[in-house]
Amino acid sequence: MTTATTRRHERRISPVFLAILAVMAVTGWAVWTDFAASTGLAIFLFVTSAWVVSLCLHEYAHARTALHGGDITVGAKGYLTLNPLAYTHAVLSIVLPVLFVIMGGIGLPGGAVFIEQGRIKGRWKHSLISAAGPLANVLFAVVCTAPFWLDALDGVPLAFRFALAFLAFLQVTAALLNLLPVPGLDGYGVLEPWLSYKVKRQIEPYAPYGFFIVIALLFVPAVNAAFFDAIDALLQSLGVPDSSRYCGSQLFRFWQEAPEFCQV
Repeated sequence: MTTATTRRHERRISPVFLAILAVMAVTGWAVWTDFAASTGLAIFLFVTSAWVVSLCLHEYAHARTALHGGDITVGAKGYLTLNPLAYTHAVLSIVLPVLFVIMGGIGLPGGAVFIEQGRIKGRWKHSLISAAGPLANVLFAVVCTAPFWLDALDGVPLAFRFALAFLAFLQVTAALLNLLPVPGLDGYGVLEPWLSYKVKRQIEPYAPYGFFIVIALLFVPAVNAAFFDAIDALLQSLGVPDSSRYCGSQLFRFWQEAPEFCQV
């Protein structure tokens, strides 16, 4: 097995990740029980910590799949410990996505773990490694929306419903953005192994700018409206009301006064 080439300490869960997980658990409990003096602050801490946990799982999924694909160096790099400080670009992977959530309420794709592509043999393996990260976000979204599409909301406090709805929104936006076939995003990584050498060479100079082009396009009103309409439609198909997601995002910004119908 490929995993036999990694040492035990290289697979040990990082205390940093466990601390973030503990914050998520405690603040989630505070939202559920209405224990906190400020519900908005509790939702902010719960959603932010859960969002960071999902980013760590996203990167872990890339690394773990790469390990089984043949890149045995991911363990020594710390990628299997779920430690966000071990990533190649911690600012891009953690800080920037968190700032975008705070400022704009959108699940920004992060990056990156450095995979030694030359160790991976086979186009399917390369594609699967790229797809693994967004699939982790999809799985996280499924968990967040489960109470809605299972019609199991009886007994779930309103504030917690709002927080879950907003967290699901972040996961869905991150997954869809990351799956776009744009250079620099995972969607292109899925497609790239199947492109000809000539096409890849033509695209290569634009790869560093793909991510920023996508962000810029989201500021175009028509593109922005189409994208978020698609997100809302997907969430509603999973039983998540648009009002719940909206109230979750409003309460998340505890420094602003939420609309009266969102008060809990």
